Amino acid sequence: MTPGRVHLSVPEARDLAEGALRSLGYKDDESRIIADHVIDAALCGYEYSGLAKILNLPETEQFKQPRRPMSALHETPVSLALDGGNNVGMLALYHAAEAAISKAAAHGIALVSVTDAWMSGRSAYFVEMIAKAGLVAIHTAASSRLVAPPGGAKAELGTNPIAIAIPSARGPIVLDMGTSAFMMTEVMLRERLGELLPEGVAIGPNGEPTRDAALARRGALLPFGGYKGFGLALMVQAFGILAGAGTDHESDSGYLFIAFRPDLIGPEDVFNARVTELIERIKATPRQAGVDEIRIPSERSFRARERALREGLTIDRLVFDALTALRAKAA
Repeated sequence: MTPGRVHLSVPEARDLAEGALRSLGYKDDESRIIADHVIDAALCGYEYSGLAKILNLPETEQFKQPRRPMSALHETPVSLALDGGNNVGMLALYHAAEAAISKAAAHGIALVSVTDAWMSGRSAYFVEMIAKAGLVAIHTAASSRLVAPPGGAKAELGTNPIAIAIPSARGPIVLDMGTSAFMMTEVMLRERLGELLPEGVAIGPNGEPTRDAALARRGALLPFGGYKGFGLALMVQAFGILAGAGTDHESDSGYLFIAFRPDLIGPEDVFNARVTELIERIKATPRQAGVDEIRIPSERSFRARERALREGLTIDRLVFDALTALRAKAA
């Protein structure tokens, strides 16, 4: 074991996560849902979105505000607009994804939006959940202002990920990509651990390039790929407005799910078979020298999950100690 690292079995990680969440005031079922989300992130190799994310919760301004039960703002047979009740997004969006599955299964297609929720976690978690029900899923997440537009010296957009999942005979094919050059959750983890950021992903409070995580949090992240990332981020932000986000800092977040049955367009078995054929053709592409494999989106994370389910996972000792201390408060 590397010094400063702690190995945990999956049941140990779950016990630690759920105990820490209960100490923060979450009920047993809420703790289970949030813990499952962060543990799956850790299993898939995204440590910054893993158990360390629990420590970010009480540091968030929205956590300190009262939360309410989720409620429907508007509903039709194929759509549902939800008030997230100032609940953490990992919880609110889980219920929204369940609603999307239910409506799409019954009516073929569903649009589900969530407003007034925060820190939604990995979008891949939700679209994979929907695709496992045999549905095509698209999810956009407009979030608080952390990213500057190209040439800007101030954050005006969120990290604004977009995720897509498609069922196939191989299991779900999942794409999950942020539109920022770096994720703020990882900035927060690097700040906690005293580590530098990569070059070219952030600016400080005066618009100067920086690798200092603390300065980046006071400044802004940059979009990936310049105007390409910015363009996607802008469109995701517009989808956020459709989902109920406003134009002020108090209501930047808005989440949208689009889910539909493939058989609305053609036979589902034919679609699944052709998607599988597409993936197999791409993986069979002749490779350049030194390339061992052509990988498709999420293939690496799915393999990491399979391995970690067998072998357990490791987290930084600072994170482990902080979670252990938090869990002890619930005892």
